[in-house]
Amino acid sequence: MAAPESPPAPRRHLSWWQDRRFLVLFALGFAAGVPWPLVAGQVLRQWFTEAGLSLTEIGMLALVGWAYALKFLWAPLLDDLRPPVPPGWLARLGRRRGWLVVIQPCLMLAIIVLGLSNPAVSPLTTAALAVLVAFLSASQDIAIDAYRIEVLAEREQGFGLACYLWGYRGALVASGAGCLWLVGSLGWAGAYAYAAGLVGLGFLAVLAAPAEPAAPPGFAVARGWRQRMRVAVVDPFADFMRRRYWLAILLFIALFKLGEALAGGMATTFYNRLGFTRTDVANVSTVFGLVATLGGALAGGWVVARLGTARALVLTGLGQMLSNLMYVALARAGHDLPMLWAQVGIEAFTDGLADTAFLTYLSSLTNRSFTATQYALLSSFAVLPLRTFSAASGWLAEQLGWEVFFLMTTAAALPAMGIMLWLLRRLPPREAPA
Repeated sequence: MAAPESPPAPRRHLSWWQDRRFLVLFALGFAAGVPWPLVAGQVLRQWFTEAGLSLTEIGMLALVGWAYALKFLWAPLLDDLRPPVPPGWLARLGRRRGWLVVIQPCLMLAIIVLGLSNPAVSPLTTAALAVLVAFLSASQDIAIDAYRIEVLAEREQGFGLACYLWGYRGALVASGAGCLWLVGSLGWAGAYAYAAGLVGLGFLAVLAAPAEPAAPPGFAVARGWRQRMRVAVVDPFADFMRRRYWLAILLFIALFKLGEALAGGMATTFYNRLGFTRTDVANVSTVFGLVATLGGALAGGWVVARLGTARALVLTGLGQMLSNLMYVALARAGHDLPMLWAQVGIEAFTDGLADTAFLTYLSSLTNRSFTATQYALLSSFAVLPLRTFSAASGWLAEQLGWEVFFLMTTAAALPAMGIMLWLLRRLPPREAPA
């Protein structure tokens, strides 16, 4: 077999909008972002709320997001196995696009079928279909991330990731707010069919995408499952566990976003119980909230560069914790639209700030020998406990009432803050060069 080709050389004479690789990555990021609101975001929670389900049942929807947290378990399969396409297609498309032309039609069909279900009649059926959509969506993410890394030269990776992320963020608005706007005229089935069509834009991008590098020698040659699991999962974790205070680091990673996850899991239902309409939620929570989050992320980058990762983590973590008190203020204000704008804006902005510092800290923990895999494993560990704990958010809200519940979510951030201060004194993060 021929030696693997290197990624295409940078096209210096082309502007970014003339280089179709970046436009393709924007479209693939868009396709990757479409399913999230439908199965793990505000659209599914709004649907279950309007179906009259209890807070406990709505809170359990957080478990659907497990597919995104556990995707590293089947990533080695997509890395080592040939996609089930004809040999001629595989020769033309390659491994990554070959998997995408299989996964994306299945994902579109699953979204349509999910929209045809009825949570008021059979909530378990709707939840099971949501899990299927999340699994296919996470599998799509695996293939897209691999294609993005392999098709670009090293110095192009930053801009390629930026194009992907802007497509992803745009999809959260088009899918999240778009579905909520369209439900009134098309119904839930029509809104989900519209979202499935949005994924189709990514399928067209796959067909138009430039060729990826050839598969490495030995691709699809049978290697033991034990060897694949050792390289993909065991070695990165074993390396991490050899460092000092690794257990405290994992506890901090798992708990840092706990308060936000508990509050966010009930936010859509909370807004609905206060009398805010579906359009209010789409306009304020989805569109304005996204703008505020992006603003917070940009400001967070400045804070990290100005103060360093350690100080930025303390400052932004404190802001993230205290922002949950805005839910308490909104609970006392009731159906007050200006207060809703204030609550969403402050909560989203502080979360964007904290996310930037937190992800910078995660990056500082990775070993350069296992950068991609170790970062994926750490970020998965940050998500999985939150999805598990936040499943109880509905039950807690029912037992405590809204004000006490949101006070509890504020206090839930205190253990992580304590562990963080202890760690930063003993293991200050290494700072990247300015």
